[in-house]
Amino acid sequence: MKLAVISDIHGNLLALEAVLADIARQGVDQTVNLGDILSGPLQPAATADLLMARDFPTIRGNHDRQLLALLAPGASAMDPLSSDGFAAAQVNAAQAGWLRALPAGRALEPDIRLCHGTPGTDLQYWLETVVPGFGDMGSAGIRPATPEEVRERLGDERHGLVLCGHTHVPRVVQCGGSLVVNPGSVGLQAYGDARPHSHVVETGAPHARYALLEQAPGGWQVQLRAVPYAHEAQAEVARRHGRPDWAHALLTGRMPRA
Repeated sequence: MKLAVISDIHGNLLALEAVLADIARQGVDQTVNLGDILSGPLQPAATADLLMARDFPTIRGNHDRQLLALLAPGASAMDPLSSDGFAAAQVNAAQAGWLRALPAGRALEPDIRLCHGTPGTDLQYWLETVVPGFGDMGSAGIRPATPEEVRERLGDERHGLVLCGHTHVPRVVQCGGSLVVNPGSVGLQAYGDARPHSHVVETGAPHARYALLEQAPGGWQVQLRAVPYAHEAQAEVARRHGRPDWAHALLTGRMPRA
């Protein structure tokens, strides 16, 4: 079996189109999508239409859940400058219904598990750990997770291959009998967050990311791929929509420093 794994598209239609074109040249048997699909100041509705037509095995991420919460009866007013608020204001009923029907996780086959963050929650970083001290001695406030942390976050899952997203960091980690693969983000190569401590995630280049996996006699062979696309055009879209932070991240794969 040969799999393409995409995640964290964040409404970046041009990055998605470039990745799908690259996937089409690889002879894959299946493409799977690990969530955080539309949230962001780019092209959420067109991104939804493209993915709905492709009908890949797809799960939802935390931003998909948060976007839907903004559309719920009685929800507070949307902030049009927020990533979730911008996307929520753009999607139609059919697109929202598609998101609503997505599961939080699923087994692709008995030995392959799809999740967004960890098997237990869509909000937890799995292969990275946030630490205090952002900015001290240049600290990004985040480090690779220890083997013990990775194992604890796996919980009781016993799958040979577990696919996760959420942190936008391409990484492959062996955890006992489970290979954990994060393909990185198709659509956003840097972001900042304040939870549970201030930190930034940066890949350092604007390329769209995804992973190719192929079963081999000794286990899964993994390629973490970086695909160029028209990132300057998308940075300009983000700037026009009032998000200079996104524009900087799309241009450079880094977050602006004050």
